[in-house]
Amino acid sequence: MIENHLNNLEISSFLKVNAQNGFIPWSAQGEAARRFNLTLAEVEEIILRLSLMPLRYRRNTNTFNHRQQLAFLKSRVSVIGCGGLGGYVIEGLARLGIGQITAIDPDVFEETNLNRQLNSSFSNLGKSKAKIAAKRAGEINPAVKCVPRILRFSKTNGQELLQGSSVAVDALDNIPARLELAWVCNRMGIPLVHGAIAGWYGQVTVQYPGEDTIERIYAGGEEAVGAEKNLGNPAFTPALVAGLEVSEVCKILIQKASPLKGILIVIDLLDMGFHKISI
Repeated sequence: MIENHLNNLEISSFLKVNAQNGFIPWSAQGEAARRFNLTLAEVEEIILRLSLMPLRYRRNTNTFNHRQQLAFLKSRVSVIGCGGLGGYVIEGLARLGIGQITAIDPDVFEETNLNRQLNSSFSNLGKSKAKIAAKRAGEINPAVKCVPRILRFSKTNGQELLQGSSVAVDALDNIPARLELAWVCNRMGIPLVHGAIAGWYGQVTVQYPGEDTIERIYAGGEEAVGAEKNLGNPAFTPALVAGLEVSEVCKILIQKASPLKGILIVIDLLDMGFHKISI
């Protein structure tokens, strides 16, 4: 279908005429969608295939080229957990232009979330974390489709929730759920970007299909809660770890070698130390 639109000289001419030094402003993208009865995502794909770039990505162009930006647009990333880590992860993915994000979380915002969770505010207390994350993603980048799933992830529903995912992101807060997520990802052949936080500390790694990375990290802790239950979390820890998770998602989607294959990064913000541990 997109190929047919690319062959439509009227659409191509419209976009090229409205380009500003190779960039398409948002107003022109929206007008193209209305004029040619296309979705914003469909127009964005045409823009990128014409080797143009939406203006809102201009500051990314020295890092990601048209082909890589198109890879983001055509990708689907599932984020399991929409609280401290997940809120920042979804924010980063939406600003990058990931085409579809699935936001999975059964919980609502509580007053104790206000110290660290990006989407937590007094006006959002009692509201679904997944729905609020999806709403914000749409406000940030309307070409992105963010689908809220107000469900608790498990082995039972995991394959349905992750169907079609290019990458899954672990933004959970307990070990049993992480182990179930890792099991489902392996069963489905989906790369899993793992992040965990507790107080001044955090960790990030990537489990590729066929690996038992998460199981090795948490061996013997199947019944335990995460360390954050005891140490809590200030605002800066989830922001940092989520940023690292998003960077790993980027590398997977554009097929850049990840230095975290078989490596766990352990972060100590109190002493400002980043340590690599072989898994």
